[in-house]
Amino acid sequence: MLGTGERLRQFIGIVLVGVLRIATAASTGLLQKAVGGGSRPLRVFLLPPRGPFCIVNVVILRNEESKMSSKATAAKQRDIQAQVEKADKKAKLKATGAMQAGARHYPEPPFPKVHQDKPGSEADLPLAPMCDAPFYEGSGKLRDKIALITGGDSGIGRSVAILFAREGADIAIVHLDEDQDAADTKAAIEKEGRQCLVIKGDVKDPKFCREAVQRTTEHFSRLDVLVNNAAFQVHTAAIEDLTDEHFDETLKTNLYGYFYMAKAAIPYLTNGSAIINTGSVTGLEGSKELLDYSMTKGGIHAFTKALSSQLVPKGIRVNAVAPGPVWTPLNPSDKQADDVAKFGSQTTMKRAAQPEEIAPAYVFLASPQMSSYITGEILPIVGGY
Repeated sequence: MLGTGERLRQFIGIVLVGVLRIATAASTGLLQKAVGGGSRPLRVFLLPPRGPFCIVNVVILRNEESKMSSKATAAKQRDIQAQVEKADKKAKLKATGAMQAGARHYPEPPFPKVHQDKPGSEADLPLAPMCDAPFYEGSGKLRDKIALITGGDSGIGRSVAILFAREGADIAIVHLDEDQDAADTKAAIEKEGRQCLVIKGDVKDPKFCREAVQRTTEHFSRLDVLVNNAAFQVHTAAIEDLTDEHFDETLKTNLYGYFYMAKAAIPYLTNGSAIINTGSVTGLEGSKELLDYSMTKGGIHAFTKALSSQLVPKGIRVNAVAPGPVWTPLNPSDKQADDVAKFGSQTTMKRAAQPEEIAPAYVFLASPQMSSYITGEILPIVGGY
């Protein structure tokens, strides 16, 4: 049995021999080869003796396995990248048109290159908006109700008026000066077997709003549903180009008009009545070229929520529909012809909506059978986000 001193001397001797061998290997380049070459630092571990004999374990950590693992991972990532790029090319070759998921086929961009003077005329559009929803069958959801619809002469307003009539309501429509459009809407409502009162005027004027409500209630004896839908929209590229006159026209039409109409109508509305405001996706997300319009639509959404809470004790529900791009005279009378041709192509569905795709939401929100527990809501119909 070796003594402690002897064991210690043996241990030190073996360590020195090990260090000498490492130094020799390094000087001959063998060590670099062992660890994969290059200038990577060498890590040497001297493990303590184990068992009855003094053994020094000199461990050189090689990176061969690590290198192989890294190369395999990089190769796998390149394979995944190649597969995705191949799939992308294949998808582009198979690129489909706009999404068609409705009861009939709807127009896809490019639309006709057309530009109209304000306020725009549906009768003069080369591609007529689809408003009549021939596939839609009424079931008395609004039987014998009376509805007043601003901007009811064309676009969304016209389609809402037609479907309301198909559900059994009599209609009063308010329009600015689009006489032919108003006459066409009146004829469409009467074709449904219901009455239509046409009222011409400007919703920016509080006196006119009071008169419109008064004429409606005198003609039909009451009022059950108010649809605030009239709007003004003209794009501007920069805030510096947005004149006070332009800004004032947008706010007074889109905000003041809704306020004036609601204020005039509420005294005539009773438990179970409804107010539906037309908001916009621009009020949800903003639009850099529709700064003032976005501002008003966001305000309409807030107005809807605030007024709904105020009218709960009276049993009057207040909601809003927030459409995305819809093919109506509003946009050809705003955008330049080249931009109109691409209208709606930026949506997930790659097309603008037609008014008849939006109007059923108004039926839903107007009908006490359908939405009696819904108030203060903003319903987006934007063709996907």
